[in-house]
Amino acid sequence: VCVLHRHSRARKYEGELQMCRLEVSAVDFSDYHPLKAITVTDSKARRSGRKGSTSSSSSSSSSVALDPLSSMLDGTDPLSLFAAASETPTLPHSISLGRKRREKEEEVGSDFEPWSSKRGEILSRFTTTEKLSINLFMGSDKSKASSPSSAVSEKVRTRLEELDDLEEGSQRELLNLSQQDYVNRIEELNQSLKEAWGSDQKVKALKIVIQCSKLLSDTSVIQFYPSKFVLISSLVYDRIWSICADPHPLPESFSADDVNDTAKETCLNWFFKIASIRELVPRLYVEAALLKCNRFLTKSGIQETLQRLTAMIRGIGDPLVAVYARAYLCRVGMEVAPHLKDSLNKNFFDLLASFRQIHGESVQNQLVQQRVEIPIYLTLYSPAIHWILQCVAYRAPEVLLTEMMDRCKKLGNNALLLNSVMWAFRAEFVAMRATDFIGMIKDCDEAGFPKHLLFASLGRSLSCADPPESERLSILNEAWKVVTKVRSPRDYINCAEIWVEFTCRHFTKREVNTVLFGKTCIIQISHNVSACFCYQQTTVFSCQCMCLHLCIGFVVNLSLPPRSLCPMETRCVMKGNHSRKTASFVRACAAYSFITIPSLTSIFSRLNLYLLSGQVALANQCLSQADAFLKAAVSLLPEVPRTISIEGKQRSSEPFLLDFINNFLSTLLVVPDHPEQGVLYLVRGLLNMVQDYTWEDNSDAKIRVYISALPLLAAMSQESYLYTIPKVDSNETLYGGDPKFIAEINKLCETLIAQVLDHLKGLGRDEGVRRQGSLAFSLFGCLLAHGDLRNNKLNQLAVNLWNLSHKHGFCDTRTSVRTLEYIKHQAQLADLSHLSDMTARLSLQSRA
Repeated sequence: VCVLHRHSRARKYEGELQMCRLEVSAVDFSDYHPLKAITVTDSKARRSGRKGSTSSSSSSSSSVALDPLSSMLDGTDPLSLFAAASETPTLPHSISLGRKRREKEEEVGSDFEPWSSKRGEILSRFTTTEKLSINLFMGSDKSKASSPSSAVSEKVRTRLEELDDLEEGSQRELLNLSQQDYVNRIEELNQSLKEAWGSDQKVKALKIVIQCSKLLSDTSVIQFYPSKFVLISSLVYDRIWSICADPHPLPESFSADDVNDTAKETCLNWFFKIASIRELVPRLYVEAALLKCNRFLTKSGIQETLQRLTAMIRGIGDPLVAVYARAYLCRVGMEVAPHLKDSLNKNFFDLLASFRQIHGESVQNQLVQQRVEIPIYLTLYSPAIHWILQCVAYRAPEVLLTEMMDRCKKLGNNALLLNSVMWAFRAEFVAMRATDFIGMIKDCDEAGFPKHLLFASLGRSLSCADPPESERLSILNEAWKVVTKVRSPRDYINCAEIWVEFTCRHFTKREVNTVLFGKTCIIQISHNVSACFCYQQTTVFSCQCMCLHLCIGFVVNLSLPPRSLCPMETRCVMKGNHSRKTASFVRACAAYSFITIPSLTSIFSRLNLYLLSGQVALANQCLSQADAFLKAAVSLLPEVPRTISIEGKQRSSEPFLLDFINNFLSTLLVVPDHPEQGVLYLVRGLLNMVQDYTWEDNSDAKIRVYISALPLLAAMSQESYLYTIPKVDSNETLYGGDPKFIAEINKLCETLIAQVLDHLKGLGRDEGVRRQGSLAFSLFGCLLAHGDLRNNKLNQLAVNLWNLSHKHGFCDTRTSVRTLEYIKHQAQLADLSHLSDMTARLSLQSRA
């Protein structure tokens, strides 16, 4: 084992940063014009020209046509058509390129937040203790898996007969279900759907989808409806969507002209049978889920169907059911045809027209019967309206956004809609009209939707975009008038946090102090904080973060730069001296956090809050408090279970644990050693816990932690650290490069490398060679970046690791080539010329 005796490479961070900056080069615009046509060279034709066999096979495949005689009775249905990619003719290359270019312009980009990201928040927010029920009419079980020898015509006839029986059969009713029982039953239905489709019982699968869709008409436990929608709509949408795309998706360029008449007729039969479903809600959801199948019928099928389904929703009497149906249709529309904006806009304007139903007699009677207050009821609409507005506002022209805002003004006194508008519209649009939005907020009725929630939504937009400078003070005054009247500590903290950030960004210390030490400052309402914590455990996390970050703001009396800072930047730009009084208050806040964190049920919430609190304590020069938080986090690691529940499903905790440990390691660089605890006591404590933790079988997580710890130890051996905390002396100052300190680092590096190499030897068998190669390459990269490879033993170890990682051909060739090019580039530097000899010994090997 090679010892890293003072062989961590000496780093000059500032110089390395300058080398990484992009070079500035002059650009000749003399022959450039934005409207000039772009010349495209078809490189594919050149490549195929070199290999005659490739060209021949390509032309052969493109000439294959569908035979209407042989496919007359193939039993194709709209759910199976997507699996027929090999039978679909390819469009001419020029047409394909043009269509793909248009679709590329119309597709949804990464800046669009998908519906899947909202699932967890909705499920955790909209819960119930009421008993739930499931009513299913599964139909007579005529559906049987067809044998391979059965006639195709019989198969088609059987399916059509089964479609006539969609709503007949016995009733299955499940009563008195808890929320978790309900979730489990929906998951069981999801598995039944998978099994039915896998065994070629496609009609039975469709029956399950229809019966599940019927459940979305039930609002008997109204507070649970948003979560019910998430569970059931995911079953309907995700399952059918995956079925449609499995196993070979059709080329994106196909059109209805490429589908034979028989397949179109069979597809129409399915749609006709779906149209015969008597109840509106299941018919709507199933047809919307199959929207993409309309491409097989006509070129304009998708557009026409979207318009028809949008109009169908007007027939749903319950406004809550209707708004989520619109959200579902918008979700499908954004997936299938995001360029068809008219249907999205129509759904929004129809939504405005239906708002009067919320205050109708039927809804009010329902709320009285279920004992639900109107403010609670209105929050049930938020996820659906947020989503609809997000779809409509995505890349929408400002003219449309202005029209939507004007329509909201005319509607008047609709805080629910206004709140969603501020959430969904571009922050720049809201910021430039912040004064107008404040006027609309004032006109809203406080009883229906609290105004502090509206100002919180406005504040979130203003945290991303700046309002006109001349309006900023009046905006703050109007917002703070409302915030100071909030009596609930939980609501006050959530709202005040946003506007404190706004104040720090745009005003001086005087305004910040006015806000923080106002009539209802957080300190004055702290006697009610315990009641807030009892209300909801998850509030502890946000409240603690708010308290500690406010400490940074007003205890130190800092003036922040006029731009938004991330939490780490905030901790690193603090200025000013602590008085004895403020320092005592910071310690009191830290102590309060320390005793309340254990009340959280989520172990990762506790771990992350311990780490965050330790970082904030360090930022405020409270070293003993920081030590206590970090040691508590280390002591909690053995309690992390191997699996955790996420959205009702059991998931491995290993990725989350690794992520936490890496964050923890990056913090340890700036944590000074305790004078009574020994050298690197926190690093050793963490590694001991990692050593003793019960990891998953056949897991490399522990070894990856060891490899991640090596860069930390290398950084600790530098004369000047990469980052520090102002007014906190890190180990670079405490030890001053003392040889004994460096020797301790080297011993620890030696131990870690020995552990990694022993693990690599144990992976030499067939089933472990892929993992062996990956770990060997990771350790090689670590030595290359942080080790002093002028040391012969260390240099040879790096070469051996490179060869081991490529021994069985599992290393990614592109990554290897780029790494080798990087090493050759580095070898041209004067202080790294020794790398030239090493590159000659690094060979690229591939699996035979």
